[in-house]
Amino acid sequence: MLQNTKDYSFELTIETVAGLCQNPTMERVDETLIALRRILRAVDLFGRELAQSVGLTAVQFRVLQIVAERDHCTAKEISQRMRVSQAAVTSLVDRLVSRGMVVREKSEVDRRQINIVTTPAGRETIAGAPDPLQQRFVQKFDNLDEWEQSMLVAALQRVATMLEAEDIDASPVLYHGEIRRSS
Repeated sequence: MLQNTKDYSFELTIETVAGLCQNPTMERVDETLIALRRILRAVDLFGRELAQSVGLTAVQFRVLQIVAERDHCTAKEISQRMRVSQAAVTSLVDRLVSRGMVVREKSEVDRRQINIVTTPAGRETIAGAPDPLQQRFVQKFDNLDEWEQSMLVAALQRVATMLEAEDIDASPVLYHGEIRRSS
C-alpha cells in the first residue's frame, strides 16, 4: 500500500490512495450487478436476434422446439415441460398455428385428444434460427462438475431470494418478458 522510499519516508501514489478508498464489498456488489445486467442483456439481445431472423419470441420458439423434438405433443405436455399454464400454451400455439409453424390434429389413438404437430415450415424455422442462448447455456452447464452445477444453482436461487423473486412463477426458458403474451 504505502511505498517505502530510500530515505525511509512514505510516498503516497494515486494507486495507493485509490486502493485505500475502495470498498471491497461495494466492488463485489458492482461486479454482481454487472454480471446480472450482462445476463439480462444477453437474453434481450438473443430475443431480438431471434425475432429478426425468424419472427418468433424465444418462448414461441421453445414451444416449437418442444413439439419438433417429438413430432407431436399435446398442450398439456408442453405446459408441464415449460411449467406454465395450459392457457398460456394455448395462446402460444395459436400464434404458431397462425404462422403455419404447427397444426392441431385429432389423435388417431384418442379422438378426444388434440395433438400439436410441427409443419415443414416449422422445421425450416428451427433449422434457420440462430443458436438458441438456452441451448448454449445447457451445453456449458452440462460440462460443469456436479459440485459446480449445485453451487451455481444455489447461488442463483439465493440471488432470486435476495431480489424477493423466489415466489414469482417462472418457466425454464431464457426469455425477458411475460410468457403469456403471444406476440
